[in-house]
Amino acid sequence: METQLEKELTLRDLLQIYRRRRGVVQSTLLALCILVAIYCALCTRRYEATGTVQVQKEGDLDAMGLDSLMSSAAGGGSDALEANIELQTQANILQSDSLALRTIETLGMESTYDFRPRWSPVGWALNMVSPRGAFDPPGASLENSPQRRQRVLKVFSKNLKVKPVSGTRLIEIVYTNPDPKLAAAVVNTLTAALADYTFQTRFDATNQTSKWLSDQLGDLRKESEQLQGKVVDLQRESGVYSLGNTDAQGRDEAYSGVLDQLQQATVALNVAVQNKILKGAIAKAAETGDAEMLSGLAGNSSGGVSSSMNNSLVVIQSLRQQQATEQGALEEAEAKFGPTYPKLAELRGNIAGLEHSIQQEIGRLKGRARSDYEIAIQTEGSTRENYEHAKQQADILNNKAIEYAIVRQESDESRTLYEDLLKRLKEAGVLAGLKSSNITVVDPGRAPAKPKTPNVPLYMAIALCGGWFLGCCGALLVDTLDNKVNTVQDLDEMFKESTLGVLPQVELPTKPAESSKKILAVDEPRSTYIEAMRSIRSALLLSQTDVPPKVILVTSSIAGEGKSMCSINLAAILALRGWRTLLIDTDLRRGTLRRTLGLSKGTGLSDLLAGQQPTPHILPVPGIEHLDVLSAGTTPPNPTDLLESDAMKNWLHTFRAQYDFIVLDSAPILPVSDSIALNTYSDATLLLVRSQLTERPQVLRSYEILRAGGKHYVGLVLNGLSIHDSSYYGYYGYRKYAYPDAEEDGHAKL
Repeated sequence: METQLEKELTLRDLLQIYRRRRGVVQSTLLALCILVAIYCALCTRRYEATGTVQVQKEGDLDAMGLDSLMSSAAGGGSDALEANIELQTQANILQSDSLALRTIETLGMESTYDFRPRWSPVGWALNMVSPRGAFDPPGASLENSPQRRQRVLKVFSKNLKVKPVSGTRLIEIVYTNPDPKLAAAVVNTLTAALADYTFQTRFDATNQTSKWLSDQLGDLRKESEQLQGKVVDLQRESGVYSLGNTDAQGRDEAYSGVLDQLQQATVALNVAVQNKILKGAIAKAAETGDAEMLSGLAGNSSGGVSSSMNNSLVVIQSLRQQQATEQGALEEAEAKFGPTYPKLAELRGNIAGLEHSIQQEIGRLKGRARSDYEIAIQTEGSTRENYEHAKQQADILNNKAIEYAIVRQESDESRTLYEDLLKRLKEAGVLAGLKSSNITVVDPGRAPAKPKTPNVPLYMAIALCGGWFLGCCGALLVDTLDNKVNTVQDLDEMFKESTLGVLPQVELPTKPAESSKKILAVDEPRSTYIEAMRSIRSALLLSQTDVPPKVILVTSSIAGEGKSMCSINLAAILALRGWRTLLIDTDLRRGTLRRTLGLSKGTGLSDLLAGQQPTPHILPVPGIEHLDVLSAGTTPPNPTDLLESDAMKNWLHTFRAQYDFIVLDSAPILPVSDSIALNTYSDATLLLVRSQLTERPQVLRSYEILRAGGKHYVGLVLNGLSIHDSSYYGYYGYRKYAYPDAEEDGHAKL
């Protein structure tokens, strides 16, 4: 026997599967909704507190005010790349372990609900297979307890969200907790900790650089004090020659070629000293590697910056501008095309390359700054040698007056330089302290009025969508794994022959007494079941073109497929047409016709075949003319032998002469072999298949047995199909029989 090729599922097929398995969909949907409702009712309410801080734009002065020291403004403010880097840096600091531990300890969060230790089966299983670190020492602080620290940091980071607001200098801080006040306190504490951290970082950097510059100023101060002491000594001496005139500053004037050279040497020495100090400060700034500070020094007109160093600063500034342009293009591409845009990798590579070039240029700048500083020291040394030589020449002249004037001038200039640098140092320290924190609170964390989770409408919507989707998947899976015959299409796909007929599902009375005496062909002649039986009768009588089948065998694969009901109503329909019909209960093991039709007890077919009675005990069916019944009789020990005997064959031959039609209600084929012998005696066989009960292999096996045992017609009848099923409608062309008579419709017959 050949089967039809499997076809692809269409939308109509999926709709039919949904209709057949809507119970699976509905139960899955209901179960998921109930679970979500229980979760929403029992889960802990969590509150979300939100705060917003602003990262202010850096001013023109850097942390040490080096641009002020060199008497030149650093230029424009930070670019887009710098702003983005600053925002991301501050966001990462907010999520750092240091700030988290400080917040946890400040608010005592370790004893709150979220941070209490909980047993996790997954964590327990992982600890069983993974190495475990050392246990925390008893009574140790959180910082010195690795296990506790790791656990609380994991919980804290899970509930914390830090997000820079795109296109602004704002950072949004969000924290969730069962306590709304604690959630707001965490946001505010983190904000304060960030401001303190920024202040302390900049303050430490300022102190470090100020300490180095203070050491340099200390040497300059000692030199100035020595010069002042020398001025006092020379003033005490009497050998001072003067022209008697004073300059605009009120100092005595004296003239000599040697003194003029000494004066020039003194000025050159002062310039060299100042240049050494300034270049030392620049070299110290270069050692920090701050690209922002070095970029601001580009184009400085002060004499302290060489042309090569200024070129390096210009290169750094140009590279940072290119980096800002690439970063802007990257952000625009990410916002416009998404993170999977192929060009993003190229843009990130360009940014990384520019950053690498900046770092290389900073490295070269460090070398140049150190070289310039060493050259400044050498220049100072050579200038000092010139100055000493000029001074010796002045000593030779023994011109105490000129020497006095020069020393006095040198002392005044040294003092002025020291006071100027000291003033600048103090101003830089105060300015750095005032601008050390660029964090401004825009919106502090406030206790929320409503919980963030559970979001009942959202969860229920997800449950409805997810339940429907899972239910549909489950329905498709159940239908795929289902091996039963459910529709007419299932039978058509299994056999080349078309289905003989389809019997609808019948709602029998709930009382056994009523159902045992009810024959639908008599009590409900216009029901859908009887109309379907009439269609099967007509198709069966026309199945053989020469002579209609006289002996009709009604059987099924297994018990409970409705063969007895089909046999009774088929025989009743034939009898109501005026044909003499004999209904024989050939199920000698579990015959049910006598009880179903409400007939009196007595002998039957088994007694007749066993020779216990000479004539058959045939009973008429009350209310149906031309219909007789031969019950199964007493249960014999060998039912199959009796049905295969010559007596059965002879009696069927006798009954053929007495009746127009003989309907055999037999036992199922697969459990017993009783129907196999009857199949050879029959003219046609009806094989009933119960929808959603009979499995496909059972139908195939039963059909093969019937076709192998006889050469007559075997018709397939699908029984128990719901009239609302689409395959029922597709077979008959209507969903429910509702074609009333003219009298019932209120019209007279014409």
